[in-house]
Amino acid sequence: MKIFVKVKPNTSQEKIAQKDKRHFEVWVKEPAIEHKANKVALKIISKYFNIPLSEIKIISGSKSKEKIIQINRDLFICGHPKSTR
Repeated sequence: MKIFVKVKPNTSQEKIAQKDKRHFEVWVKEPAIEHKANKVALKIISKYFNIPLSEIKIISGSKSKEKIIQINRDLFICGHPKSTR
């Protein structure tokens, strides 16, 4: 499953907001230097969907605020209440 994420680095808090079925915004405290913001964003997404970090990867936009992220797990099967089906 692919989701579209806008990452906002250098914020005062870390959070995630779902805009619609496949679009999210993620706020991270880390700067967008040496992929620090990306790493934390992936951890926040992993925690949000309650899936291992190894099941998530950035497939587009690694150097942009707008990213496409591949989740290699069916969230409906995982029993996630925020399933994007």
